[in-house]
Amino acid sequence: MTSIKACLFDLDGVLVDTAKYHYLAWKRLADELGFTFTEQDNEKLKGVSRMASLDILLSVGQLEFDDAKKLELAERKNSWYFESISKMDHSEILPGALEFLKACRENGLKTALGSASKNAMTILNNTGLTPYFDAIIDGTHTSQAKPDPEVFLLGAKALSVSPEQCVVFEDAEAGVEAAHRAGMSCVGIGSADTLGKAELIVPSLQEMTIDRLKELNAVR
Repeated sequence: MTSIKACLFDLDGVLVDTAKYHYLAWKRLADELGFTFTEQDNEKLKGVSRMASLDILLSVGQLEFDDAKKLELAERKNSWYFESISKMDHSEILPGALEFLKACRENGLKTALGSASKNAMTILNNTGLTPYFDAIIDGTHTSQAKPDPEVFLLGAKALSVSPEQCVVFEDAEAGVEAAHRAGMSCVGIGSADTLGKAELIVPSLQEMTIDRLKELNAVR
């Protein structure tokens, strides 16, 4: 049995709730383009890169643009999103997230961020979470979006830990798949309806403890 030596965390929906800001920015873009983008549509964007998210949004509106226009639209959306996250502070850390990060480090576990967000550092700095990570892999370090395992494999490499010694914490189906494709176990944060393939599912990190992590280790 391989023991757990590192925990890798997605950002949006696991440590902080920036999904609402993403949705409002994408909805504003859709409104400007003349179609409706619902919260249900937005579920398809979880864990997906910015340009892939734009493609999904445009498919909802049945619109097509050339690459130059798509880059312009993506940047417009990101500027609105950035305005919102620039006002974030520690109060927007999700319940239990900071406590579990501290517990991991107190128990000798390495920690890394594994997020598709290109704005991860702004969020981490504004919320005060940056010091709790040994490595930070975000959208500025990756070329492939989840469910590709690249972000988690880079995280394991940065921590000098083998993939089978890592546990990923994810709130998106694509993230769970990425963890498994990386050869890692996964704790799903959210609902079993969408995260059923994760080895363990909890509503939030508030319900996660080192003892539960050890239980996960025992069944690996």
